[in-house]
Order: sequence, then C-alpha cells, then structure tokens
Amino acid sequence: MASIHSTTIICVKRDGAVAMAGDGQVSAGQTILKGNAQKVRKLFSDKILAGFAGATADAFTLIEKLEEKLQAYGGNLTRASVELAKDWRTDKMLRRLEAMLIAADKDKIFLLTGNGDVIEPEEGVIAIGSGGNYALAAARALLKKTNLSAHEICTESLKIASEICVYTNANIRVESL
Repeated sequence: MASIHSTTIICVKRDGAVAMAGDGQVSAGQTILKGNAQKVRKLFSDKILAGFAGATADAFTLIEKLEEKLQAYGGNLTRASVELAKDWRTDKMLRRLEAMLIAADKDKIFLLTGNGDVIEPEEGVIAIGSGGNYALAAARALLKKTNLSAHEICTESLKIASEICVYTNANIRVESL
C-alpha cells in the first residue's frame, strides 16, 4: 500500500455503532494550505460513511464513483466496494489516482486502495493517512482499556495523532451511524 501524506482518517466500530473521523489539514509539502477541510462524509441517504486520504481531486473522484456503485447495488457496501476496487485497478484513468478510502456502514468497514484491495479489519478499527498508524495504535488501546463510544475513540485517537504527526491537525470532524 502506498503511504499517503497529508491527513488522518480513522474508523471505529463498537457496540453496534460506527464512527469515522478525519482531521481538517490540507498540506502541500511543508505548507499548510487549509485547516478545516471536510474529509469524512455520509453517503447513500446517510447510511454509509466515507473518508479519504490523498490528493483531493482524486479522492473526490473516488467518492463520486463509490456513490455511483452504491446506487447501482442498492446500498450494498460490500458489492459496491469490490466493484469500485476492480474499476480502480483496471481503468486507465482511475488507476492513476493517488488516494485511499475507508467506507463503512453499520455492519462493515472497508479499506479501499488502487491496488484492488478491499480489506475488512479484524478488530473493527482501521486508519489511513500520514497519522494513521498513530491514530490506529491509540484507538486499539482505547478499545481495550476503556468503555468509550466509537465516536469518542475516534475523537481521542485523532487528538493523539495530531500531537505527533505534522500533517494532522486537531480540527476534527466525526460522523457516526
């Protein structure tokens, strides 16, 4: 998997709820261009969460393609994710896109990449972006050691990542299902 520098997205499933959070920083090299970007959104009548890391225009293209697949497959996230990953890997234009996606519904979380990967995490938590490993480690610890909700774990994990990763800020947006 390619390493994406410029954001952190985390998704946590706990006690029948799923939450996804992203920071707001947009960077170009060592310059912060924007601090309040929205990188997590609800799709398909607010039944699906999607978050992206990577080149903004590329990510928007992938979000649009995911929405199209969700419409085509009646909101079936698994089928839409697999079909998007196939297109992303084989289509001449799409395979050049430099971004990663996390998509989730109440039951499943998937990491989608341009390599054709559709990965469902075992522990109900996954993160991407430059601060992804920091947020992931924090979330795993919080899942094991606290009774915090999925929403709270996402928030706390991103706060921790923002203290470590220069490409992640503490302007956190969380969406929940």
